[in-house]
Amino acid sequence: MHPAASVIIFNTFSGLGFGLLFWLGLGALVPTGMSAFIWFTIAYLFAVGGLIASTFHLGHPERAIKAFSQWKTSWLSREGICAVFALVVMAIYGAGLVFAETRLAFVGIIGGIASLGVVFTTSMIYAQMKTVPRWRHWTTPAMYLLLSIGGGALLSAQIEIAAMLFVVGGILQIFAWTSGDTRFKASGTTIETATGLGHIGKVRAFEPPHTGTNYLMREFIHQVGRKHADKLRVITIMLAFVLPAILLFLPFNHHIMAIPAVLSHIAGVLTLRWLFFAQAEHVVGLYYGKR
Repeated sequence: MHPAASVIIFNTFSGLGFGLLFWLGLGALVPTGMSAFIWFTIAYLFAVGGLIASTFHLGHPERAIKAFSQWKTSWLSREGICAVFALVVMAIYGAGLVFAETRLAFVGIIGGIASLGVVFTTSMIYAQMKTVPRWRHWTTPAMYLLLSIGGGALLSAQIEIAAMLFVVGGILQIFAWTSGDTRFKASGTTIETATGLGHIGKVRAFEPPHTGTNYLMREFIHQVGRKHADKLRVITIMLAFVLPAILLFLPFNHHIMAIPAVLSHIAGVLTLRWLFFAQAEHVVGLYYGKR
């Protein structure tokens, strides 16, 4: 699929922001006064900034409000409702810390869990898509949640937890890639099944449906060379997981090491998200001979 910059930014920074809100809500970090204001500002800039970035990929952003009405059937609608709920609850929790220097523990826990709920609903937008077999797997929500919790732990200075989550995350991501590479073929979807003509033998396109590109080809068909993808995978693992974990395990001042660890992790997750979309084989590509 086409790796749109707005969606990559959304998936990267929104996950980090809600991950930080999760740890703040659980009380892993309990700042007060101006310190609390700074921490919550960082979290909201990431979370809300990511959500705003996602609207730039919409054909009609002004209609985004209508998505909230489809919560019974749409994970996108559930994501929006969950995001509003989490942000409001965490705003109440943050106000208590900033203005009253009081921790409303129950409110924080509810807001922290709701923050992870946003990440989960985001992941399910992709995991429920039958048309993209690579995404339709338990590793999709697992990696979304792990990256959010791990990135939030890094931002909130939960050093040991972040380092361990990065080790687990790197292993799980490698498994997600290797298993995902065979998932399209294993789904049994071919041009024969897509056209319903398999009973008469091998099917192939006589000629392209049209002479130019269209919306489907721009959005759902994107080919990445295997050699190029393998290099990007190595870069992703090193930047998102290995290097941050090494920096956090080093016997130096963790506050100093956290800065390059955060920058490396963000760069790695941006690359990971690019690959997440660029390598997603949509079944519509069968009609255009792009498989």
